[in-house]
Amino acid sequence: MISKQPQCAPWCALIFVFLSVSVFAYETDQLTNRSQEIADSTTVLNRQVNLAITRVASGWRDGPDRWAFVQGIYEQIGGPNWVDEIERYAMFSPYVERIDAPRWDGIYGDMPLWRTRIIYFTGVSKTIRLGGELVGTDKLGHFISQGRKFYRRYLKVGSEELAAKRSAYTERGIFGSLLAGAYSNADLVANYEGYRFYRSLFEDDVVPGKRAILRWQNGAWIMQRPFDWNDHVNEYWDEALNPSHYDALLQEAMAERFVLYCPQYWSDPQAYVVENDDALRTRYWHLQLRDNRQMRLDSLCPIYAAEVDETAISEVVYSDDVCAASSEAC
Repeated sequence: MISKQPQCAPWCALIFVFLSVSVFAYETDQLTNRSQEIADSTTVLNRQVNLAITRVASGWRDGPDRWAFVQGIYEQIGGPNWVDEIERYAMFSPYVERIDAPRWDGIYGDMPLWRTRIIYFTGVSKTIRLGGELVGTDKLGHFISQGRKFYRRYLKVGSEELAAKRSAYTERGIFGSLLAGAYSNADLVANYEGYRFYRSLFEDDVVPGKRAILRWQNGAWIMQRPFDWNDHVNEYWDEALNPSHYDALLQEAMAERFVLYCPQYWSDPQAYVVENDDALRTRYWHLQLRDNRQMRLDSLCPIYAAEVDETAISEVVYSDDVCAASSEAC
């Protein structure tokens, strides 16, 4: 008689995921220690990308095969591991300054496992300054790896909008909502900008007014201009300015957590304003962003302050009414 074995598959798969992701962070935090001064790492990280392009081009033997060249870039600064090589570089290089997000003192704080899920185990990624913006190191991996997948889908279906749908699907899955409860709008923007980078390797005006980074000439790839993160990074990479959309287990708890940062907001309100908000929202809307700007501090904190003032006024009125009804002096 064959004994029944326990059905391990679902639990084993979950345990495997937990163990696999224990070396990297799923989400990021640009609110905690936001005012900390760190140097901009654009020049340093530009060098890493341009070195990768140069290395691939210098040893090229595969003709004008664009996808093969993209694969070459991916192998240099991306890779099959959970953490891309360029992301790992930004996490540990002494040449990149970072804001550390304390594991138990950030936006997720000491929230329980049932609410934060995978984030409970992984914590959040470090924050760097890139292109003048505060961004999580995880966005570099999204740019290189998920941007490559976006570009591959675009080549296959011939439609940016259809490719964007698949990118949004992954954010609803293991890269976002399914395991973390957070649908990261900033991740989708980084994915898309990575796709634009790969197109800009070979096509003029993908970056408006700029020619392609490469041209095929006399059997070789010639570098026409350097890559620059400034062509791709903007305020919508910053999750304090482009907040994630949270599911039912997280939304209310995150709002309660975010108001704790209101004193920080009132000390420098301009640091939480998106100058080109409408233009960026229009530019990226086809990526299926889920609007949650109500969670941005320039929206949340004034509303919270008004509610606090109203409560204080109500308490004063109530106290006066009690005194008026009482024979005792208040």
